[in-house]
Amino acid sequence: MWKNFKLNKFLLLIPLTSLMFCFNSPKNDDEKMQTIMVSVKNTLSYLHYSPKPINDAYSKDVYKHYFELVDPAKRYFLQSDMDEFGKHETKLDDYISQGDLIFYKLTIDRLYQRVDEIDKITQDIFNKPINLQEEESLTLEPKLKKVPANKQEQYNEWRKYIKYNILQEVESMNSKEEAQKEKKDSVQKYKLKDTIKYQPLTQDQKIKKATNEVKDLVKDTFTRFKKRKKMDWFTVYMNAYTEVFDPHTNYYSPKDKEDFDTQFTGKVIGIGAIIQEKKGNLFLGALTIGAPAWKSKQLSEGDKILKVKSKPKDDAVNVVGMLSDEAVRLIRGEKGTPVTLTVQKKDGTTKDVTMIREEVAIEDTFARSIVVNSPNGKKYGFINLPSFNADFENAKGRNASDDIKNEIIKLKEQNIEGIVLDLRNNGGGSLTEVGDIMGLFMDAGPYVQVKDGNGKIQTLKNKNETPIWTGPLVIMQNELSASASEILAGVMQDYGRAMIIGSPQSFGKGTVQTFVDLNRFLNTEDDFGSLKLTIQKFYRITGESTQRKGIVSDIQMKDFFTYAEVGERYDDYALAWDKIPGTKFQKLNYFNIQALEKASADRMAKNNNYQLLLESAQWREKLDKEENITLNVNKFNELMKQRKAQIEKFKALSKFENGLKFTMFPGEIEREKKDEAFKKKSEMWIKNLKKDPYLQEAMNIVSDMGTKS
Repeated sequence: MWKNFKLNKFLLLIPLTSLMFCFNSPKNDDEKMQTIMVSVKNTLSYLHYSPKPINDAYSKDVYKHYFELVDPAKRYFLQSDMDEFGKHETKLDDYISQGDLIFYKLTIDRLYQRVDEIDKITQDIFNKPINLQEEESLTLEPKLKKVPANKQEQYNEWRKYIKYNILQEVESMNSKEEAQKEKKDSVQKYKLKDTIKYQPLTQDQKIKKATNEVKDLVKDTFTRFKKRKKMDWFTVYMNAYTEVFDPHTNYYSPKDKEDFDTQFTGKVIGIGAIIQEKKGNLFLGALTIGAPAWKSKQLSEGDKILKVKSKPKDDAVNVVGMLSDEAVRLIRGEKGTPVTLTVQKKDGTTKDVTMIREEVAIEDTFARSIVVNSPNGKKYGFINLPSFNADFENAKGRNASDDIKNEIIKLKEQNIEGIVLDLRNNGGGSLTEVGDIMGLFMDAGPYVQVKDGNGKIQTLKNKNETPIWTGPLVIMQNELSASASEILAGVMQDYGRAMIIGSPQSFGKGTVQTFVDLNRFLNTEDDFGSLKLTIQKFYRITGESTQRKGIVSDIQMKDFFTYAEVGERYDDYALAWDKIPGTKFQKLNYFNIQALEKASADRMAKNNNYQLLLESAQWREKLDKEENITLNVNKFNELMKQRKAQIEKFKALSKFENGLKFTMFPGEIEREKKDEAFKKKSEMWIKNLKKDPYLQEAMNIVSDMGTKS
């Protein structure tokens, strides 16, 4: 969760000169990185909610976390490297205070050196026969792995890693082959027109093909790595320092901040096309219908991008061999300005296509609803909210609360009798949107308490006195529901306004972040990026923090995440849970929790699909925790057969349908006639809704709650 927090008044309490480092524009990347380091350190020390002492203990944590980020699988550095790096383990606190790049340069220069060496190592591995009959195994759990003692151990590690990837690729071919055979057998059984291609390969043919696929994959990986600029690694280095303060305090380079803003506001200024990278070349992916690329009628999915001309007076930039994110930044720009793409069509011809950039909405960011026709003959509303999006820069921009309001109005026109609001996988967003959304469902009242680093507590209140839906309300959550999602679910639970159903507990992110531009402390127009900084913790109106503990569901239904280590409580550097005094609020009596819980428990105990889903989740989690795997092709194939036999038991899950019927709004039905992309997305969305067992139970619960509006 973060908010558009103004630091001006707060900064009056701090001597600004203590946050100043460089009064002149840096002359090169080194000076820029030094400036960023000291600015990050000062900002952390003065403005973080719970600042850590910058000492040797902090340095050791940063050192450990840095290598978890740079070489998590322990494949790149040698033990001799780590011995050399270890001399700096207690000096990283001094380096960030002084803007000293010695450790960063040492490790990143060595990383690029090792990548060059490993590139040659892998080429040598592929040039020799790869023996899949050997009795070998690969350690999968990084915590159990040791850094290679020497180059021979490193060679063997990469050789085993390549073998593992080849075996996985062979298994993928086996699965596709089996699927094709099933389709062909079915077609022939029912004497249908046979257009299914089924050409089984021998194991040797599969191994040869898989080896070539993995060879190309490894080559592309190293090619992309070498194109990555050292300044990009500096962002990783800075985040080793920031994330030890807490996992949500992060350094953003200018381009990373741009990407964040794009995702948060749900809009991008561009041409409306996916850019894909394949074997060193860039291609157009899917085109957004109605966007500039689609409207040009000259571009198609699969066109190879050769050049990009960002401005009329600029020279076209050759993008062959460029990373996709760099090309995307050339294509994006100001609304209403022209951009020209030089593309090679599939027939080999070359064409220049000029388009005017437009605002393209990322619709997957926004709320969407649909009418659910329940087997009991009643109609209910389902609203999915992917994020608490907000556009602080544009008064006319979209935000989550307005979107939810519009969806409720549309649902009421369809005479629905209850609403299910889906916050599953919603990682949060704007804190202010929570109060506005709460006001759509109930009268005015406090919705969250916020405490800053000085211990000052502020209670935020929803002031809306005219809710537009006062009927039955169910909120769905899971382990990935975080931050703003938890505040909304928590306050609706505390008031007794909604039933919270889903995973035993949500993610547990109880902190508030704001972006602080580092430029505010520097006398320069250069962009030094931003720090997403934890400045507050938030608390439920009962006084309990959501940090680490999250929101406990009224009706608990386990899922695949329940058995995995998902949540704030699993992070070594997460802030602690605590409690403050509660604030006054008037609890509502909308429903009988105990009766609803018992009815649901009785249904789920008899729900064979749900019981099978839980068994599948536990089995998959057990697989994820396997520490080693065989690299002998025969034993690997046998292991895969055993797993497939187990998967057979869970096949019924993929065939499950919840029996719910869905009706789109008249306007959306009309839009489908003109917008093929929207139609495909809608079809896929409804298909997934029909397979959702949790939605089935949510509809049962909202039905049990009765009608009240």
